[in-house]
Amino acid sequence: MAVLAHDTTPVILIDIGGVLSPDRPPAAAARWSGRLGISQQDFMGALFGGNDEWILIGRTSQEDWWRTVRGRLRISGELPSEIRPDLAAGQRWDAELVAGLRGLRGAARTVIVSNAWPEMRGRLPGSGVLDAVHDVVPSCDAGCAKPDPRIYAIALEQAAAATPAQALFIDDTEGHVRAARSLGLAGHVHADTASTLARITAFVRAAPRGEEREPPEAGESDWRRRARPRSRHRRQPPLPRSASSTMASRRAWCAPRQ
Repeated sequence: MAVLAHDTTPVILIDIGGVLSPDRPPAAAARWSGRLGISQQDFMGALFGGNDEWILIGRTSQEDWWRTVRGRLRISGELPSEIRPDLAAGQRWDAELVAGLRGLRGAARTVIVSNAWPEMRGRLPGSGVLDAVHDVVPSCDAGCAKPDPRIYAIALEQAAAATPAQALFIDDTEGHVRAARSLGLAGHVHADTASTLARITAFVRAAPRGEEREPPEAGESDWRRRARPRSRHRRQPPLPRSASSTMASRRAWCAPRQ
């Protein structure tokens, strides 16, 4: 017997770096590597080497990580406090894309899913992005990062998605999009603003609206179960030099909107 479907409001899951905020680390990296007398590759390695297992998933604090970076670069005094704001100053937001998401209010639920350091918390309030989305799922608060299936599951839960097919995932990294598709989400690899907005519009327009459908068969596999991590325990690496394993706080970035 047919039953009324769950809320079928389309869901948009979207990345920050390289999508909502075009990445510009090379310019700052070039300036600072020249000033420090090292290669740009070494500068970027000092900043991000090992971050996937630590600050990116909230296993160490921002300050502890920067102590690690300071030790790697062998710098002291005021230089660290100059580097951090200089890196942040290069960040800009795609106003057209943000406006497009804001225009979806009432037609779709949008959740940011980003592999982000804790300092992103301080940048979002002044970005104009928070009033365009329903929620934010950063890796440093989720405790896992893309392409880990768990972060997609968390984002779907935050968006109140009944099924993965209800969601379109947008990222500039093909591997992250491929992981989302493997869980049943629609996927779009971001290349430019126009094509991404067109893909969002087409997805929202094609979404079903509260039609009746048959209930799932008993014992049908649950997408939440598919998103659980494998039971094989992965041994964590030792903490990078000079950093401790202080867990970053898991606090909300913005209040979910109805």
